[in-house]
Amino acid sequence: MEVAELVVLVLSFFLLAGIGVPVAFCIGLSTLFTMLVAMDVLPAVTTEAQRIATGLDSFALLAIPFFILAGQIMNRGGIARRLIDLARSVMGTLPGGLAHINIVAAMLFGAISGSAAAAATAVGGTVGPRMKEAGYDTGFAVAANVTSSTTGLIIPPSNSLIIYSLASGGVSIGALFLAGYGPGILVGLFLMVTAAIIAVRRGYPTTERASAGEVVRRLLDAVPGLLLLVIVMGGIVAGIFTATEAAAVAVLYALLLSLAYREIRVREIPEILLESVVTNAVVMILIATSMGLSWILAYIQLPQALTAALVGAEASPLVVLFLMNVILLLVGMFMDLTPAVLIFTPIMLPVAVELGIDPVHFGIIMVLNLSIGLCSPPVGSLLFIGVSVGETSIARVVPTLIPFFVAMVLALAVVAAVPSLSLWLPAQFGF
Repeated sequence: MEVAELVVLVLSFFLLAGIGVPVAFCIGLSTLFTMLVAMDVLPAVTTEAQRIATGLDSFALLAIPFFILAGQIMNRGGIARRLIDLARSVMGTLPGGLAHINIVAAMLFGAISGSAAAAATAVGGTVGPRMKEAGYDTGFAVAANVTSSTTGLIIPPSNSLIIYSLASGGVSIGALFLAGYGPGILVGLFLMVTAAIIAVRRGYPTTERASAGEVVRRLLDAVPGLLLLVIVMGGIVAGIFTATEAAAVAVLYALLLSLAYREIRVREIPEILLESVVTNAVVMILIATSMGLSWILAYIQLPQALTAALVGAEASPLVVLFLMNVILLLVGMFMDLTPAVLIFTPIMLPVAVELGIDPVHFGIIMVLNLSIGLCSPPVGSLLFIGVSVGETSIARVVPTLIPFFVAMVLALAVVAAVPSLSLWLPAQFGF
């Protein structure tokens, strides 16, 4: 391994980040500086440009803008509201009923849209004011919202799992999608238990019990939206279409359903397209620059050196997995999920495979691990979205966020220690 290049890479990245340079440009510039140390100027500039261009030249990546657009349409098209109404009719009588409504609705909406940010905005913006009116602490409402929104990154369809598939060199997207159900639901259950304990201690109210007729009515109202999940996953598992084609189908279905609900007018479509393009541009520039960084890490042989060191130490797979989890938790607190997956998958996956850890299982662990960082200070993007939607401050949210954070870490420990929780369902479908 080339130590000088690694030092330049790390120091330049943190120096640029410390002076406020956006993360995507920190990654791109630090990669370029490292290439300039490792090779001549012309090859360095040419290689950087090639890596950025070829990093986006992937059919699988087309799924991401389609799923982002589908999430924008569902957020504006009344689908989110119907899912929230269904959750309210089913979960409202539990202790801290509105918190459970938030968690379940975020799981449903996140699973359909594949976007944690969309879930935090849509569900938090709808349920949050009701929680405030009912006497819930705003910090508690925001903490429940941002942590539950991360489940959409695990429960398929998930853009994060698509990115992991790309970074891993071709782990099956279908297998990853199926593997996400058990861990995603487990995280949701851990969050619900935490919310119930806090609600009982603070004396938060439940909501009125819904009649059987209302539950059936809300379910029937939400079924068209839930069918989207069936169509997407059913088509992928049955081999009818790829994940990219499934994302395009999701856009068409969500648009037609929203127009049928009369929640979106045709003249609003250009605005929705513009919003999705802006979001997608941010994601894609992160992916492009991160692919360059992954290349230079392979060039200086960091993954090989790390694999040799850990395997040579003869540590048990559980100890190595524990160390990688700790590293990823710390990384997640300071780096967004997309670049973190693209940078650390090529480094850590060879180690995991060498120690007998299944690549699908490791992908779920990695994405779940980094998703915890999205709702953690100081950089967690979901935390800032939740604070903005809840119209409060981070200082007010963090004390209540800690129990939810602990619950997510405990769920992560269970997922890491029990591979069958991730691998059983893909195995049933022949992956």
